[in-house]
Amino acid sequence: MTKYLKKEQLDVLTILEVSNALKDGKMVVFPTDTVYGIGTNAYDNHACEKIYEVKGRPKHKPLIVLISDISMLKELIDSISPIEQKLMDTFWPGPLTIKLRKRPGILPDIVSAQDEYLRIRLISEGIVSKIIQTAGVPVVAPSANLSGSLTGTKIENIVKELGGKVDYILDCGDIESDIASTIVQVEDEKITVIREGKIKKEALSKIATLKEELY
Repeated sequence: MTKYLKKEQLDVLTILEVSNALKDGKMVVFPTDTVYGIGTNAYDNHACEKIYEVKGRPKHKPLIVLISDISMLKELIDSISPIEQKLMDTFWPGPLTIKLRKRPGILPDIVSAQDEYLRIRLISEGIVSKIIQTAGVPVVAPSANLSGSLTGTKIENIVKELGGKVDYILDCGDIESDIASTIVQVEDEKITVIREGKIKKEALSKIATLKEELY
């Protein structure tokens, strides 16, 4: 059964309740710095599998991992290149997802869709940041909608699609924009834009050369 919580109900004790549930592998719908997401504990293989099931998400599509503190990153990845560090210094926290080579054996392979990389974003504002901080675990959070349907921005649509399928829905009102995070990868000292979103190519080109042939 889904528990619905309005923004004004999200006091310290309620955030603790939701955070503990998420840490235990429950599914929580919350607003991020882009759109609403379905979140759960990134360490929990079964919980991550449930995200795919609920969304009807193809298993070849990896999940984005949200962290609330840069210290969480150190456990998840092996190394950071100078350009990756510059991207983090410039755009984190914010709607930039960086594809980074993962440290093997830390997160379930289903999170990365069996490849060698994690797609990670640092978020430090809003209710989701408080939840991740309180839970103390990185969180997978694809958009809160069924695969193939409209991106999760309208709470009415989210409730219609996911009500009864997730454990919590945090209703903080509609989100005006449906623009997702930008996803990038650094290869050979150049930035590959996998998906252009809130952060534009022009801003990224000030950090390093872009691989133009991929656009």
